[in-house]
Amino acid sequence: MGSHQLASLIRMANQIAENNRHVGDDAAVAHVVSGHLSRFWARSMKQQIQAYLEAGGEELNPAARVAIAQL
Repeated sequence: MGSHQLASLIRMANQIAENNRHVGDDAAVAHVVSGHLSRFWARSMKQQIQAYLEAGGEELNPAARVAIAQL
């Protein structure tokens, strides 16, 4: 995946987290986001975003960071 594709994954993970903000605190949101990513993202997408998180993941919001760490 190129940098444009990674940027899209980051944007999508953050949007999923923001769209689920209504469920509660970051831990609750992260649980929902983690489930979503597990069910709907391809293995390659999850591997790419996990590698990004391991490299610092500076553009991910807090709930997205926790969700990706839970994968």
